[in-house]
Amino acid sequence: MSIPAPRRLPMRLKLIHSLGSIAYGVKDNGFSTFLLLFYNQVLGLQATLVSTALMIALFIDAVIDPFVGHMSDRTYTRWGRRLPWLYAAPIPLGLAWLLLWAPPEAARDHIFLYLVITSVLVRALVSACEVPSVALVPELTSDYDERTSVMRLRYLFGWAGGLLMLFLAYSVFLVPDSGHKVGQLNPEGYWLYGVFGGVLIAVAVLFSALGQHKVLARLPDARPGPSSLRHAFDEIRESLSNRAFLIFAAAAVFATISQGITFSISNYLYLYVWKFDQTAFAIYPVVLFFSVIAAVFLVVPLNRRWDKPHTAAYGSLIGLGFWIVPFVLRLMGYWPDIGSSASNWGVFFFFFLGNSFAVTVMISASSMIADIVENGQEETGRRSEGVFFAGNFFIQKCATGVGIFASGLIISWAGLSVQTPPNAVLIEVIDRLTLSYIGLITLLAVASAAIFVRFPIRRADHEARLARLAQGAAQKAG
Repeated sequence: MSIPAPRRLPMRLKLIHSLGSIAYGVKDNGFSTFLLLFYNQVLGLQATLVSTALMIALFIDAVIDPFVGHMSDRTYTRWGRRLPWLYAAPIPLGLAWLLLWAPPEAARDHIFLYLVITSVLVRALVSACEVPSVALVPELTSDYDERTSVMRLRYLFGWAGGLLMLFLAYSVFLVPDSGHKVGQLNPEGYWLYGVFGGVLIAVAVLFSALGQHKVLARLPDARPGPSSLRHAFDEIRESLSNRAFLIFAAAAVFATISQGITFSISNYLYLYVWKFDQTAFAIYPVVLFFSVIAAVFLVVPLNRRWDKPHTAAYGSLIGLGFWIVPFVLRLMGYWPDIGSSASNWGVFFFFFLGNSFAVTVMISASSMIADIVENGQEETGRRSEGVFFAGNFFIQKCATGVGIFASGLIISWAGLSVQTPPNAVLIEVIDRLTLSYIGLITLLAVASAAIFVRFPIRRADHEARLARLAQGAAQKAG
């Protein structure tokens, strides 16, 4: 199979391609930030049951991902391998997204089962959009730095989609009214959140696919041979047994569990620990968006200086340090009055720095997967872009499920009861919540950094491999 040229891509193509990641950003923001809060504090399902339902759904869907990747690798149409998926999945995904945030009255007596089923449906359809889309990156270019450049734009658009939803949630959808003093506990806003998010998801993916149609709509180089379920299992297992992928996977597990905990418990931290008011909730998404822009400018220079694995390792530790400073100072009694302007802006400052490095880690790690493709091709003779990126989604979903489950345990262990307003929570509860959170994410960050540095593909390794593969292809053609 042909190796893509190590070329620079037109900015227009990179932007249109990256637009599709908005759908993943919307999904990630909803699942990680609001879903636990909505089903726990608004619908009244125990936090441990919500986190258990989401973990079950994640594990079921995670098994689907490698087969989505395998099937997209084997898709053979005049529109290429990936475009048919990007046209078929987004509208059903938008509808499923709305159902997640608007459970009918008939489902209220079976809300746990409803949450499991709708979560599986949403996540499976997200995979059908995101796996084929991100698998295009190693197809478009084999250049070591250009892959990072594309990935940083994908993250920029993904975060932009998620943060747009966060901003609208805090400023428009989830606002206080006469019956709800805390906007995040207002059930009416979640229906609007679901409608807007569903439309945004469908439009972003379809527009991205249409914008890439002229570049991608062509028959693949070779028609795949006949396959069977056992053959699919064998190919997936062979690809995902790649040593570089296994090392990456081990590091990613710890990093993603930490991310899952932080995202799913974030509203609890902002409401109960930092006591954000409505203005602070409106400003915070803007702060996060600028932190993503900072990461976009940081990642390529750091990759050139340290290479991708070391950027991921060092960024994990630096980001952790900035992120936990406000929590530690608060516990020590050196932080300004909680809820004051000084407190809020202090949180914004340190979270801006921490998230800048956290996103740099994510971009570097995603770009590392693209480089595993040629490593796998050299070992198996196949380019399995879809399988490798689906394997990453498998890891993300399982680890995120563990993170959400851990958040539910932290909340329950801290003693935070359902439907409790922030001003009614004892300080001992807040302290237990804070200590368990920062202790756990510190252990996870150190573990992921220690493994990231062992990733075996550096710039020189990648470029030497491309030369060997090109030489082998030339000899075969001659």
